[in-house]
Amino acid sequence: MTVVRRRRSACALAVLALGAAGCGSDSRHARTPPPPKSAATPAASKPASNADDAVIRGWADALRGGHVARASRYFALPSVVSNGTPAIRLTSRRDVEFFNRTLPCGARVKRTEDTGAFVVATFELTERPGRGRCGQGVGGIARTAFLIRGGKIRQWRRVVEEEPVGSRPPSV
Repeated sequence: MTVVRRRRSACALAVLALGAAGCGSDSRHARTPPPPKSAATPAASKPASNADDAVIRGWADALRGGHVARASRYFALPSVVSNGTPAIRLTSRRDVEFFNRTLPCGARVKRTEDTGAFVVATFELTERPGRGRCGQGVGGIARTAFLIRGGKIRQWRRVVEEEPVGSRPPSV
């Protein structure tokens, strides 16, 4: 890998780390394109396959337990991630481990739904060994859209929920 490509990769991962630090933070940051509209309506989705559910639960359990390398093995190479940031392509195990390490919270899977294009997982956020920075996020709910092929995560995209109209106080 050339020096220029390494620097670009390092810059992209630095941006990713900043986005990851805001787990569940405000939606003014760059948004990930949401999964298809059908993902927003539970009636249009169905339970995820046992195989896809097992991949998501295995990844979440490993990460929540502080096992970053194990969690990282659930990702394909290359893979694409977006945690409220523009999509970032991870091309090495080192990139994938960095991404997993920078997630501030652990998560417990509440449900997984197949939307046709993605499997959307709903998580309850937890602390995790080695991080301890989830803070007020603990107990919160987060959703992530996964594209899983061949038992590996090819895409990991945080679903940024739109706030209902009128839910914010008017700006001054």
